[in-house]
Amino acid sequence: RLCLPLVLASLPTMATAEEIPPALQDSWGDFWLFRFFVNAAGYASIVVPGFLLIQYFKRRNYLETGRGICFPVIKSCVFGSEVKSAHQEDGSLPPRAEPTESSTARQVFKLLLCTAGLQASYLTWGILQERVMTRTYGATETDPGEKFKDSQFLVFMNRILAFTVAGLYCALTKQPRHGAPMYKYSFASLSNILSSWCQYEALKYISFPTQVLAKASKVIPVMMMGKLVSRKSYEYWEYLTAALISVGVSMFLLSSAPNRHVSTVTTFSGIVLLAGYIIFDSFTSNWQDALFTYKMSPVQMMFGVNVFSCLFTVGSLLEQGALLESLRFMARHSEFTAHAVLLSVCSACGQLFIFYTINQFGAAVFTIIMTLRQAFAILLSCLIYGHTVTVVGGLGVAVVFIALFLRVYARSRMKKRSKKLPPGETPVQKV
Repeated sequence: RLCLPLVLASLPTMATAEEIPPALQDSWGDFWLFRFFVNAAGYASIVVPGFLLIQYFKRRNYLETGRGICFPVIKSCVFGSEVKSAHQEDGSLPPRAEPTESSTARQVFKLLLCTAGLQASYLTWGILQERVMTRTYGATETDPGEKFKDSQFLVFMNRILAFTVAGLYCALTKQPRHGAPMYKYSFASLSNILSSWCQYEALKYISFPTQVLAKASKVIPVMMMGKLVSRKSYEYWEYLTAALISVGVSMFLLSSAPNRHVSTVTTFSGIVLLAGYIIFDSFTSNWQDALFTYKMSPVQMMFGVNVFSCLFTVGSLLEQGALLESLRFMARHSEFTAHAVLLSVCSACGQLFIFYTINQFGAAVFTIIMTLRQAFAILLSCLIYGHTVTVVGGLGVAVVFIALFLRVYARSRMKKRSKKLPPGETPVQKV
């Protein structure tokens, strides 16, 4: 870690290619690239010993020779039951349960409940996310206040509550017999942590509407990861809508005025962090898709990933001494404490609404609801935080959401057609 300042000092072009806000120029410790390497070093201090232990148990053929009270734990973490189920049609989610003799009014009520739950959870989450990362706390007439800078602590807060909720749900409800080796969750967990960190950190450099549009365009790298990781093939309409999304995002980004307020300037760091978010998130979804070949429920997946997420983040925070510093910040600013807790509650509740919505109504309805949520999030952010959108930028936003709705329509048509295929034929896999 002592070599990191020297490495960063050798990259003057990256540091000077953009205007870093004065609040971020206090020290190298406030530069996002430095924090990224420090966090990665903290994760490596847990991953490397874990990897060596796994290799040790496999070389010793511990599954046949192991004994003692630790055997069930080691077997579950390193080997699992190794029993896989047939890959499900939707990839990362179980087939939804068809409603049996349910009245139309009841189904409408469930749909409204799911829509309201998803919109309330994720719209509140998005507004709070921008508030926490871009505004100060404790400002008075004489004191400008201070900003919260440690994105990793917010990731830890989200994951610890999601871990608790998923654990309680698994304990109180009947779940499939777990078969996946626990260590395999760590890959999705690590990429999920890094994608969330990049998402929070990017808000220091770019506007929230820009981030939402970039997240909407992640279907492009997801398709690329699908071809590389899972060897998937795609239909022509998927490439067409991906191209429309990239055009719309480009229109929005290029319409940014150079004299705009610093909080809405798309900087080089913001672009790099957004790219990191999209890459890590694309890997997460594809790795989880592969893990679902084991017989497990989405809540079991949520629990397994968050176990390692809590382990990685709390280990890194303790090594850096950032956990106590963040807790002191919470003690100084009760408003931040309320925001951080509500942020975590919205994230955990939103995940449960996702599972319930897809189980009851399918992925197409869920995608429509979440696409509308992204549009509402941009509108609310512009109204609350004063972001401005030019005419060209507005057209770009419209192109992106038209392309997203086209994807939903085309996918639903393809699924209806695939049900009519002869038994020997299989439809093309989708993202």
